[in-house]
Amino acid sequence: MLKISIIENDHKRQVVLEGKLVAPWTNEVKNIGQEAAVDRDHRELIIDLRSVTAISADGEDVLLALMDQGARFRVSGVFMRQVLKHLSRRSRLAKGTSEREKA
Repeated sequence: MLKISIIENDHKRQVVLEGKLVAPWTNEVKNIGQEAAVDRDHRELIIDLRSVTAISADGEDVLLALMDQGARFRVSGVFMRQVLKHLSRRSRLAKGTSEREKA
């Protein structure tokens, strides 16, 4: 089960996730990210992962896509910090590969 709360104001859209980020809820988070990209209104997108207890490979892929969109993350605990560190490395490697392909 995953609880998704969205808190918005003029400057930011904060998505608070609580529970397990696994299918089928990964699709919901993906849709929220796509809506935020289209309806950005110059607001910062913040994904709060402090209450996420588990994450699947699909969940990691969704977070990676959000990271590449420019989302910021709020985390706590060793587990989620390691997940984001791993995703950050994946993002940098993917960007490096695509830049080499352009050259």
